[in-house]
Amino acid sequence: MQQTPTQHKAIALISGGLDSLLAAKVVMEQGIYLEGVNFYTGFCVEGHTTAIRNKHRSTPKRNNALWVAEQLGIKLHIIDISREYKNVVLNPKHGYGKNLNPCLDCKIFMVEKTLGLGKLEHLDFDFIITGEVIGQRPKSQRKETLPIIAKESGANDRLLRPLCAKNLPPTLPEREGWIRRDKLYDFHGRNRKPQIALAEKFGFEEYAQPAGGCCFLTDESYSNKLGDLWSARGVRDYSIDDIILLKVGRHLRPFPHFKLIIGRDEGENRYLQGYRSQFDHLTPLSHKGPIALLDGQTNDQDVQIAAKILARYSQGKNSQKVEVALTRKNGLERHLSVEPLHPGDLPLEWHVGS
Repeated sequence: MQQTPTQHKAIALISGGLDSLLAAKVVMEQGIYLEGVNFYTGFCVEGHTTAIRNKHRSTPKRNNALWVAEQLGIKLHIIDISREYKNVVLNPKHGYGKNLNPCLDCKIFMVEKTLGLGKLEHLDFDFIITGEVIGQRPKSQRKETLPIIAKESGANDRLLRPLCAKNLPPTLPEREGWIRRDKLYDFHGRNRKPQIALAEKFGFEEYAQPAGGCCFLTDESYSNKLGDLWSARGVRDYSIDDIILLKVGRHLRPFPHFKLIIGRDEGENRYLQGYRSQFDHLTPLSHKGPIALLDGQTNDQDVQIAAKILARYSQGKNSQKVEVALTRKNGLERHLSVEPLHPGDLPLEWHVGS
């Protein structure tokens, strides 16, 4: 898509979901030159689990934001903000949503970063668009919070939400005649039927299905795992490896000072093997079974319990004994012969995230 001298220019926040796809298309239909921006926070839902787990083999392995840009024929800027984003997660001015999701602070931060991108890259766009819909998200997409995003991000009335614009005061692009307000929409609430109908009108037969947002922090199980990590370490902090591993495997914490991360299928086991040099780990020898990373400092008693847990998830779970190898980070290895833990001896509270 090439910009003509008379065209106004906008930049769209592209998550890869249906709303951002439609918002961008609505604006482009009015002759606006459009580019997109996608921010990588480390907590993005797409990519990791669908690429790793066997049960997701039928799911297309793609970056949905790039796929949306391809469908629209626009340039997409992909920006890694994972380091800066940590302060948003740890210290949200407007607090968390239902889980550890700082949705309002997140949207303010991303719109602000988009403004900064325009200045840094000399993009000279006239306004910003998002796919927000009033009432769709309980924390950030309410009628009283949308003006907060516009004000605190610095975008003010250059922030246009094409899908719900008719429910809001006219923005600069509308008042100046760059955008026709009568060709915008008044979507509201969590009903997806209007978006699906609009997608059909535009001829989009395939798009990412919404499932609780594009961020793992909206997920209760994931947020519980992150909270558990902070509690166990006694500090509210995380690394990129931490937040990626929270997406992978079965997490069990038999004692406050350590937990196991156990692969749930072949795909996850292969992925977790990439962390063997960073963690002490257990692998079954006498039977097929998963790998288990040990996160924390463990003594001999801890290792015995961890080995019994691992044996429980191996193909030797009904055997009297299972041989298990413990490999320390320094490469030292020793073998254990353990009785698999009986399912009734595996307390529910050991399952982190449940």
